[in-house]
Amino acid sequence: MDFPIFRVLKNGIQVEIDYMHPQEEETVRALLNSVIVEGKTYPQKQPLSQTEFSSYWLSKDAFVVRASTVDATQKPKEILGAFYLKPNFPGRCSHICNAGFIVQPRLRGQGIGRFMGEAMLLIAANLGYEAVMFNLVFETNIASITLWQSLGFEIVGRIPRAAKLENGQVVEALILYRTLP
Repeated sequence: MDFPIFRVLKNGIQVEIDYMHPQEEETVRALLNSVIVEGKTYPQKQPLSQTEFSSYWLSKDAFVVRASTVDATQKPKEILGAFYLKPNFPGRCSHICNAGFIVQPRLRGQGIGRFMGEAMLLIAANLGYEAVMFNLVFETNIASITLWQSLGFEIVGRIPRAAKLENGQVVEALILYRTLP
């Protein structure tokens, strides 16, 4: 599979998905930590240290979405979102993968999540995975649930009282699953 993968979003921004480079790790960790602190979508309660981030996010394949145009000052391309892709289970079940996604808060709803989701399905199949499973999609994460269902995922289970959100609300988590072609 050839990288980067390019797309023009509905707001006209040209973006690319590529493997995360080492110099981008801290930016992605900061973005993930800001999402964790929001307390609405990830199970972690506290920001991750570099070691914790590496263990969680970098254990297999990690990707970023960058603005694909470089400005005249030659600043690095901005990270707009990111995702990881890794086996959900070991050994005999490692053909089922798991992924986690984050998008810059100010850019949510612009198509970055859909671009990452569609690309992840192609990348996962290309890497030999046979299915994708999300273990904990909080029932209040409507945008995520809607996206994944539109990409062919099915809700295959519910975990009662799975998450205690930052605001104190206790919610169910959904388990989503999709086979890959």
